Amino acid sequence: MKSKPLISIVTPSFNQAQFLESTIESILSQNYSNLEYIIIDGGSTDGSVNIIKKYEKYLHFWCSEPDNGQYDAINKGFRYSTGEIMTWLNSDDMYLPWAFKTVADIMSTLPNIEWLTTFSPAGWDYQGFCSGFSSIPGYSLAAFLDGCYLPSSSKALGYIQQESTFWHRNLWDKSGGYLRTDINLASDFDLWSRFYIHADLYGTSSPLGGFRSQCNQRSRNIEEYVREAELSLSTMRQSLKWKPHLLRNILLAIKVRKIPKIREIMVDKWGYIGKKVVREKSDYPDSYWEMKDSWF
Repeated sequence: MKSKPLISIVTPSFNQAQFLESTIESILSQNYSNLEYIIIDGGSTDGSVNIIKKYEKYLHFWCSEPDNGQYDAINKGFRYSTGEIMTWLNSDDMYLPWAFKTVADIMSTLPNIEWLTTFSPAGWDYQGFCSGFSSIPGYSLAAFLDGCYLPSSSKALGYIQQESTFWHRNLWDKSGGYLRTDINLASDFDLWSRFYIHADLYGTSSPLGGFRSQCNQRSRNIEEYVREAELSLSTMRQSLKWKPHLLRNILLAIKVRKIPKIREIMVDKWGYIGKKVVREKSDYPDSYWEMKDSWF
């Protein structure tokens, strides 16, 4: 990279002292030299503020005061940000050690990529041990409109992991520059639906971040999340005048793509065309990133 792009990261937090320091360290330990890190605490009383103060010299901004919930806190944090690349990381999740180097290199050398995520989302358990990696076959607008990234859907191919998704500020601005605060759980999915109206999502095979499964998290209410996400998806479908591909939807719903031979035929005839980033000449010093189409 000729120059490292400024990355702005917001962490919303409220009474998450048992996880917060691991989240902070997963960000600061990458030693990324052009980082703008912001923590918005909702007025914690469990020792979180002491943890934040321990790292405050590395922070662009922090505060601890009552707010109107997670998405209000993230919006507040982004108002203090100026970075070219943006994301947020909740206070119980963590990044992989190479995440910022990878994202910065891809998005600075391939500026047409307006948002980026991973094909291999990681997971952490309560104690922070890695619980494994999922595998997403691809990302495309058509698959998003078909509901293929809705959790628990019969057509689900996976999900767009918030912890691994980064975007350019101009896409944030074009999409309204906010997270909806009238949505309790699925404001991330709503943001993806607005992003997709303006730009394709690109995937990289490199894992970037991970979601921690822990017994007290709000997102365990998957039924409410899906209801909210479906409302955002319905609004998007109406705005784009979307019409479903009936045969493809039937084949997805009955899960015939799990049969290898049928999957090959299905991808060839009725598959999706997604976008991916690959590393060319990776075993040579002049290796480089390249954008490619991805059939899945």
